[in-house]
Amino acid sequence: MIHFILGGAKSGKSQYAEIQMKQYVQPWIYLATGRAWDDEMKQKIQHHQERRGTGWITVEEPIQIADYLKQPNHAPILIDCLTLWLTNLMMDERDIEQETIQLVDALQSYGGDIFIVSNEVGQGIVPVEPMARAFRNYAGILHQKIASIAEDFTFIVAGYPMKIKSQERDI
Repeated sequence: MIHFILGGAKSGKSQYAEIQMKQYVQPWIYLATGRAWDDEMKQKIQHHQERRGTGWITVEEPIQIADYLKQPNHAPILIDCLTLWLTNLMMDERDIEQETIQLVDALQSYGGDIFIVSNEVGQGIVPVEPMARAFRNYAGILHQKIASIAEDFTFIVAGYPMKIKSQERDI
């Protein structure tokens, strides 16, 4: 099952995803897409690692998420986060559309549960810089594709989860 968790910066989405993962037996796989470009990012990565504590296997994969998901594994995975992955693709001048297609296909064929965290970036002002506008547009399209295949979709606002879509149905 695909669980999509979207929210703004510092909204609590990663911590929410980590709590959801803890319903599964250890070890939990944390697929980290972030690159430590600067001191701020290094500190953020360290904070996330310390908060998670023990029981986690961290796999650092800034680009090849789809390839990792194609491995014969059915363990639950937390992917954190798609907007950092998108940043990496843009910085490496990759084909965003092709990479997105490969990711969506790999997510749909993975045998275990996947929790996907991403930042909502399209609710603010229109960015001035062309690259920032391209990023916002790519992120919006990526999020639409992930939301369409996810069985569960939660939007996090100020630490509070709002269910947008759920496999559980009221009868």
